[in-house]
Amino acid sequence: MRPIVRSGAVARAGAVLLLLGPLVSWLTEFVTAAAWQDPPYAPLHNWVSHLGLTGPAQTAFGQVGNSPLGAVMDAGWVIYGGLLIVGAFLVFDLRKGARPIGIVTLAIIAGVGVSLVGLFQGSNQNVANGLIAFHTFGAQGVMLAGNIMAIVVGANGARIRLGRGRSIASIVLGSVGLVTFPVFMADVFTGWMWNIGMFERGVIYPIMIGHVLLGSGLIATQQSRTARQLAAAGGRVPS
Repeated sequence: MRPIVRSGAVARAGAVLLLLGPLVSWLTEFVTAAAWQDPPYAPLHNWVSHLGLTGPAQTAFGQVGNSPLGAVMDAGWVIYGGLLIVGAFLVFDLRKGARPIGIVTLAIIAGVGVSLVGLFQGSNQNVANGLIAFHTFGAQGVMLAGNIMAIVVGANGARIRLGRGRSIASIVLGSVGLVTFPVFMADVFTGWMWNIGMFERGVIYPIMIGHVLLGSGLIATQQSRTARQLAAAGGRVPS
């Protein structure tokens, strides 16, 4: 099959960015959650977006939000979004037709979405002034586009030069995220609010794991290709 990704240094740089995005976000989430001690942050119960609340403690969307390092989490989301968009542009060759254009478009929607979550907090103030619409649009945008992107990436694994295992895993992850999304929304809109953090992460984490698989798979492919080229040229391949 004709590949839809670039090769060389540009593609390697893009793959690294795709890998770094979720890792940065997870690191900032861990640091921010660890600083939330009054009461201790509960990943299964508390909203993910409440980690990005800055300022004094407040009760928003049915939960007390008290995140001393909220700005750290917000920065992590914005960085993640930027790395995803730039990485996708560097990796996928838009000249190869609808498939890479579609994947990059989904990456842009997801990247802008996660950045909006960091830029516009889910706070009472933003509910009052109407800016919560940007937060909501961003969150739902990344949840839908990110999981669809994982499925599309997996379905085009051979053209992206991903291994069979990573391709199947990407499809499964995206499917799990899309199935969990309506369950999460029902949990919110019915007012049940049971383990909201668990369902929210059930939609978000498959996207992030999918980006790790994509970035690491592309890096491994580039390294293998370089090794083969060195071997063909009579060079020594590092062990």
